[in-house]
Amino acid sequence: MIAAIVGRGAGVGTLAVALASCAVEPNGLPAPRIEVATAAANPNNVLSAVVTVTAHHADSVAVRFRLAGVPGASADRTPSVSLVDQTAVIPVLGLEPSRSYEFHVVAFGAGAEVVGQPLDFETGALPVDLPSFVASGQNPAPGFVTIAVGSASNYVVVIDNAGRVVWYRHFPDGTGLNFMAQPTGHYVLRPPTPTAGDIEPWVELDPLGNIVRTLTCASGLQPRPHDLILEPGGAYWILCDEARTMDLSADGGVANAKVTGTVIQHVGAAGELLFQWSPFDHFAITDLPAADRTGATVNWTHGNAISVDADGNLLVSFRSLNEITRIDGRTGAVLWRLGGLRNEFTFIDTPQPAFVHQHGVRLDGASEIVLLDNIGNPSESRAERYWIDASTHTARLQQTYGSTPAVVTEIGGSVQPLTSGRTLVSFGTAGRVEEYDAADQLQWHIEGNPGYVFRAQRIHSLYQPGIGDPR
Repeated sequence: MIAAIVGRGAGVGTLAVALASCAVEPNGLPAPRIEVATAAANPNNVLSAVVTVTAHHADSVAVRFRLAGVPGASADRTPSVSLVDQTAVIPVLGLEPSRSYEFHVVAFGAGAEVVGQPLDFETGALPVDLPSFVASGQNPAPGFVTIAVGSASNYVVVIDNAGRVVWYRHFPDGTGLNFMAQPTGHYVLRPPTPTAGDIEPWVELDPLGNIVRTLTCASGLQPRPHDLILEPGGAYWILCDEARTMDLSADGGVANAKVTGTVIQHVGAAGELLFQWSPFDHFAITDLPAADRTGATVNWTHGNAISVDADGNLLVSFRSLNEITRIDGRTGAVLWRLGGLRNEFTFIDTPQPAFVHQHGVRLDGASEIVLLDNIGNPSESRAERYWIDASTHTARLQQTYGSTPAVVTEIGGSVQPLTSGRTLVSFGTAGRVEEYDAADQLQWHIEGNPGYVFRAQRIHSLYQPGIGDPR
């Protein structure tokens, strides 16, 4: 094999390989052959690179990488990427800033593995306005944590267990409330648009931070920034705002009130409406506490979380109603209502009210839900885990997690159930992000006050964010 390195420089390199003859493996198949490999900086963040490879007789390719000029530096490897028309693009993620790296392209095929010659790459410096974090804990779960830092920053970030930013993306007009990894391996968020009053769609990002599509509601409704679920194949579940003018004078309000309710839509990959549920068809305005329906504008339901269970039914959190509702995902029928003025359950081992203005509602298995109870206790916000028995309409409080000293967040916050009984909690505007084990012991936290973190989410991989991870 004759190999040459050409075009080396800061942040970019090219590897050209020419073979004097085509090697053949003992099985009679030609060995993989790397023709050209280039490494370029990722314009979305300096902590990653984009390696483009052309190879023959290869099924897949990957990149081995390590710090250059550092004796004993350990090597890491990207996941393998399949070739299409003999070409592949390989993300290299989680690099350190302002460091020199040595890349090796690895081609796999015919039961063989071929390693290319060294390819130089140099990362850039971090943006000066990128937020910084410090995190610690005696026994954190493995992986990384995604956060959007409220309105104080134009960045969404992923940090490791020490608080180091390992991935970020800048949005000049702000990031909005919510940054989430999805079961499809992509990220989503709903950044604000420069024009007031227009439709503000969600955006879907690939692991390199490229915007691959926008996601909006059907029928011209405004997407809510609180939650969204991507599905394989491109369909998605989305929360939308619908506003109607209603006469509430007989219900303690005004004659021409603007009432906003949360519509749930299932939208297909081509933007077609597959399913829609509206509270105007199933709820009453008097489901809202009387004090909250007196003004000219009424935030009636305020849906802020959605999950889909194994039967295809929906679990939706309506903050204004202090209610969690299970909805048939095919017919739209309301199956049960938990909490609020229309509660259908008996709460066991639970203080009253059970929860108020809850956030971050998530399923954990077939019969358990977790949530952040923002102000059920006005002096302390707490994460709570309930066992739901729909057959007897009983709900039992099984576990509760609170920060020390106690904090209160009237808005925002999230709860994520993890494996082995662990729970990751963001306390919203209180600026606490903490992880607890099954025995309610604090195992990891972001130190100091990172600002308003509407949602924190633990993921295992930068290359497949959200795949195999609970929401």
